[in-house]
Amino acid sequence: MNRRHFIEGFMGLFGVPLSYAAPGLAQRATTKAIRVTIDTRRKQGRIPDDFTGLGYEISSVAIPGLLSDKNRTYVRLVRGLGANGVIRVGGITSDSASFAADAVASSAAKATVINAANLRELGAFLDATGWRLIWGLNLGGGDMKNAAAEAVAVAAAVNDKLLAFEIGNEPDGFAGDAFNARRPNNYGYGDYLKEYRAYKAAIRSKLPDAPFAGPDASWATDWVSRFAADEGNDLKFLTKHYYRAGANNPYLDKLIDSSQRAEYEARAKNNKIELLIREDANLRGMLQELSTAAAASHVPFRICEANSFYGGGQPGVSDAFVSALWVLDFMWTLAYGGAAGVNMQTGVNHLDFVSYYSAIRTDANGAVSVGPEYYGMLAFAQAGNGERIARDYDADGVNLTAYAVLGNHGDLALTLINKDQNADADVTIATDRTFQNATALRLSGATLDSGNNVTFGGSEVAANGSWQPTAVESLHAVGGVGEIHVPAASAAIVTWSA
Repeated sequence: MNRRHFIEGFMGLFGVPLSYAAPGLAQRATTKAIRVTIDTRRKQGRIPDDFTGLGYEISSVAIPGLLSDKNRTYVRLVRGLGANGVIRVGGITSDSASFAADAVASSAAKATVINAANLRELGAFLDATGWRLIWGLNLGGGDMKNAAAEAVAVAAAVNDKLLAFEIGNEPDGFAGDAFNARRPNNYGYGDYLKEYRAYKAAIRSKLPDAPFAGPDASWATDWVSRFAADEGNDLKFLTKHYYRAGANNPYLDKLIDSSQRAEYEARAKNNKIELLIREDANLRGMLQELSTAAAASHVPFRICEANSFYGGGQPGVSDAFVSALWVLDFMWTLAYGGAAGVNMQTGVNHLDFVSYYSAIRTDANGAVSVGPEYYGMLAFAQAGNGERIARDYDADGVNLTAYAVLGNHGDLALTLINKDQNADADVTIATDRTFQNATALRLSGATLDSGNNVTFGGSEVAANGSWQPTAVESLHAVGGVGEIHVPAASAAIVTWSA
């Protein structure tokens, strides 16, 4: 993922003062008392069962045995995030990829080749996980005939697991983007729409019932609104991408001598951690604009590619515990913001290395493991099923957020996320019902800037991809009122049983 419209200046990366405390090392100054009030009658809409998703560069599909039903650890990890979900295959490599049924597969980022065997393997993987598929077709290369043949082959291989096709990856960046230049500098939305419709017609001539989503925009939210008005009667989803910011500019190596590197890297890392623990003021505005477009066109919207820092993530941040807290809060922000789902990008990126932010990762020998972000997604999976419930609270200056869901069987799940480095929270939870009991699972790590000792429910994810909590706390609760202590830089999932 690259954006010419987000330029992180040299001075901006050095903008963290020398006195900035290393994350996780700051002394806790206080404990604040916070009251969260929940009225289960104030329902705000159901979270879709397939809200959670993972996103892959198309090059991943060409790696034998990766997205395969025989990769049992990988299958178990995906299923651990939900019985239903969405795999999105696309990314920047999709606009330089091609399909040939009998060709030798290639996972080269700039020249991926997908064959029929790759697609059959992907189909078996989807059957094993129970998840469905959004597949991105190559618009950038301009080979409409190959895109149509690929669509037919994908549909045949995955059958009822096909959710939608996207045509082109981030077409709003096609014009003059240093990394993604595909069209002349004057290429705009109208040009894209014309191309999209031509591709759609070619695909429908071969596959009459082909479902579509789009426009898969990078930064231009107005493209999504315009696309909703122009194509809303023939779409499964509106789609857009989101990243909190960009990874460090590699060209800064030329500007910093070796004696300054350690200081620069420390400041840059701290700056990025601050971005993840601080609310993105632009995100809520984007969600409001997308919600308006979705309501007007009666088409749900999905953030189909997202993560912390584009360009593969920020080492020491995207692969640290702060990313677990960030992704948990980010997914809840999207759920309460009206999104139909989100696909968290993972695995090998367009630069041919496994991104630091990857929730699920593999090494050179094919061994599968999880990153800290997986734990945040796992926590969401335990609480993100059911009806969103309005909640009232004053965090009293603490960087704490709360989200409530009423489950299918009457259980109430409350997610409490304390991203504050300096303040613990004593939280009193007041509900309008009398529940039988309340329990809690905690998300914790060594420090915000470390990937060590990350656990959920007292447990790490096992080497075989399974997870079982070993620390389920019983909370002090009387009637509809309970209490829990949430330390700085941690989260808790509180479940009230009906």
